[in-house]
Amino acid sequence: MTEPVFIVDGARTPFLKARNRPGPFAASDLATDAGRALLMRQKFDPAQLDEVILGCAAPSADEVNIGRIAALRMGCGLKVPGWTVMRNCASGMQSIDSAVNNIKAGRGDLVLAGGVDALSRAPLLFSDAMVMWLSNWYAAKTLPQRTALLAKFRPGYLAPVIALMKGLTDPICGLLMGQTAENLAYRFGITRREMDEYSARSHQRVLAAQSAGHLAPELVPLFDKAGRLYAADDGVREDSTAENLAKLRPFFDKKFGNVTAGNSSQITDGGAWLVIASARAVEQHQLTPIGRIVDSQWAGLDPAQMGLGPVHAATPILQRHNLALNDLDAWEINEAFAAQVIACRRAWASDDYCRSELGLPGALGEIDDSKLNVDGGAIALGHPVGASGTRIVLHVLNVLRRTGGKRGMAAICIGGGLGGAMLIERV
Repeated sequence: MTEPVFIVDGARTPFLKARNRPGPFAASDLATDAGRALLMRQKFDPAQLDEVILGCAAPSADEVNIGRIAALRMGCGLKVPGWTVMRNCASGMQSIDSAVNNIKAGRGDLVLAGGVDALSRAPLLFSDAMVMWLSNWYAAKTLPQRTALLAKFRPGYLAPVIALMKGLTDPICGLLMGQTAENLAYRFGITRREMDEYSARSHQRVLAAQSAGHLAPELVPLFDKAGRLYAADDGVREDSTAENLAKLRPFFDKKFGNVTAGNSSQITDGGAWLVIASARAVEQHQLTPIGRIVDSQWAGLDPAQMGLGPVHAATPILQRHNLALNDLDAWEINEAFAAQVIACRRAWASDDYCRSELGLPGALGEIDDSKLNVDGGAIALGHPVGASGTRIVLHVLNVLRRTGGKRGMAAICIGGGLGGAMLIERV
């Protein structure tokens, strides 16, 4: 159980912003294209994988076990099990954790783990009233029965139910995810200006990373059926300044709120994968690991405060390894909302929060700004829910490799009042 588990390689698709219509790729297309390119550059045959694990929060009705579908389409063969995990925003991190646990339990040595979502293809649903009317219509046997039903039909029945909005609403506290971010902004006194400045910084850092070629090693270009090329993340905007973002109206609390579409993560399509291996597989296939998964942690908290999940998940890891916040060389905290990331930083810096919520003697301090999301994050890149957990693990490792750093943390808040974190070490 103490044997090391390595990251051998990783890749992701460009993250493509949803534009109020279905995007060019289904989720299985994204997963297959990224995974196929990743597997083609490995020293082992895809059929030598022990399993394929794929996180996905919103698979389509015809791709429910999308992990198996992707495994078959990538050429892994009939005998390689493929399966799907779902932990909302951390589904892609859960797939990695599942791979690690199975390797440590001796159930395999070589696993492809990742995450994907095509949120632009989230369906429109019928309302309950329309479903009941249709049920009665198909049950009607006679013309008078159907005539009576036609008289009862109301045009309002045809109003679609947006599945994505339902999925982003917590059924326990009854709040949209953006409303939970408003809660954190109120709790920690985060201003609209601070949110917009942080969001503008995310865009500026992504633009700088793209210009410097820092994101290119992760990316697998895509071609749609018409031959159009998608080579880069397309949600980032050069005109996203704090001043321009200040013009946007609050979305989740229109009267009193400060969380807008501009200081929230974007609705996006994308997929990402990692090759996870035991020391035995590394030796057998003569692989060259790039990182080691040192530790991971899952945490629960109030669903109405779900954005603080990274604090509750990362802190136990820091304690187990006797690390301070800035003993790490890089941090990736998924940017669900600007208010949420800022709130995490303030929670760690708060004596009261660390004592009352984490059971610590006092504040842990503040993360050095030069170590946190150094190439931007989901506000500019987007947040394809199932893929983000994999992306931040892959990217924190790539930051370590680029900067010569040793250890990094990837942490993510999770709808439903959860947090996930993973400690990564460069090899």
